[in-house]
Amino acid sequence: MGCKFSKYSTCCCSTEQGGVQVPEANIEENEENNVEGDGLPSFREYTVDQLRKATSGFAVENIVSEHGEKAPNVVYKGKLENQMRIAIKRFNKSAWPDAHQFLEEARAVGQLRSPRLANLLGCCCEGDERLLVSEYMSNDTLAKHLFHWETQPMKWAMRLRVALHLGQALEYCTSKGRALYHDLNAYRVLFDDDFNPKLSCFGLMKNSRDGKSYSTNLAFTPPEYLRTGRVTPESVTYSFGTLLLDLLSGKHIPPSHALDLIRDRNLQSLTDSCLEGQFSDDEGTELVRLASRCLQSEPRERPNPKSLVTALIPLQKDSEVPSHVLMGTDGSAVPLTPLGEACLRMDLTSLHEVLEKIGYKDDEGAATELSFQMWTNQMQQTLDSKKKGDAAFRQKDFKTAIEGYTQFIDVGSMVSPTIYARRSLSYLFSNMPNEGLGDAMQAQMISPIWFMAFYLQAIALLALGKEIDAQVALKEGTELETKKSTN
Repeated sequence: MGCKFSKYSTCCCSTEQGGVQVPEANIEENEENNVEGDGLPSFREYTVDQLRKATSGFAVENIVSEHGEKAPNVVYKGKLENQMRIAIKRFNKSAWPDAHQFLEEARAVGQLRSPRLANLLGCCCEGDERLLVSEYMSNDTLAKHLFHWETQPMKWAMRLRVALHLGQALEYCTSKGRALYHDLNAYRVLFDDDFNPKLSCFGLMKNSRDGKSYSTNLAFTPPEYLRTGRVTPESVTYSFGTLLLDLLSGKHIPPSHALDLIRDRNLQSLTDSCLEGQFSDDEGTELVRLASRCLQSEPRERPNPKSLVTALIPLQKDSEVPSHVLMGTDGSAVPLTPLGEACLRMDLTSLHEVLEKIGYKDDEGAATELSFQMWTNQMQQTLDSKKKGDAAFRQKDFKTAIEGYTQFIDVGSMVSPTIYARRSLSYLFSNMPNEGLGDAMQAQMISPIWFMAFYLQAIALLALGKEIDAQVALKEGTELETKKSTN
């Protein structure tokens, strides 16, 4: 029976513990904690170093393949020192040559705050770097869940909710003077931790050099854009109509083909066969009618966002059912491994056994730094402190283990993710979750794809009552552990 780790009513919040900076006391958090009425931090400018640290040096492992963006611009997932998860869009150098224009646009979009948006939290403009920072949406895109689903197709009630939330996002943006949205498509609709659909804020940025405003597939491009090359509010409504077709059909059908089917009253060919029995003919007809209005060739004949929302509200079904239930998930898309399950139970003894078993082999390939000091009189001191820590760790004398590992770290001659992991677990056994979290994050920074670093973060976050962040860390740890076991 493993040792169970209980949640704490109090926690330590010192500025420094054993040479490691504790996230909760970081001075940079002061600005992060300047939150608005919706609980989100105010828009701010970040440094490149802050964002580099948040992404473990813009590590390839942190690239988000589907976060509403396409090449050549890359989106990374990251984590600030206050544990807030973020998405960082890193532009190609030539995308925003005018730094003033970039900052002006980012600040304007950053003033928006809506529960229907993946909101813009900040930006960075240093040298050639142009980066946008937004809320991180952990559960992929509409394209993934609609076109490439693995377990079950999206239910009708959920598709209607996506349409309504998207319409409400556009209505909000329009009311705030940001009616233009560039390349609205199924990749721009993202799902948060609870599977609530949100519109990516990145499409609100005006940028003539960031590719075209619409995809190169002319079949889905508003006809007036082909004539003028300009995006208008009516163009956005046209794209909304193509999304309604996506939701209805479960496929990306060219509007011209869809309109032919509608004219021929061949609605069966237009409707996803997976939806059979989930809605009435009247409901389907109403959604088709709304899509047809959005796809009118004359822009002035298309409805505005407010009228779209008015039309969609009466169609909603199962409004009281949470989104994650409609999506048929508990929010954890990846089954936990036995070690992940132990972390969820906060079973520290199981993690102790694993760290003892693997020893220091996970230090191989880490950013290990040996200095000349290792060959001087400090060499013996370093080795002795490590031996002291290891012996105490083995005997579960965690106070002594912390002392030994702290002496090793303070010498600064060698960087070891395993040392930080072992001290992290020792802190957790000693009811010091803040310090345990700080060391787990240090281990991740040294070795970004080491699953143990994420598992230790998960336990510390659970102890601190941050269940959502803990679930994300568990998911990342499980994915990395599974990937390593299959290689």
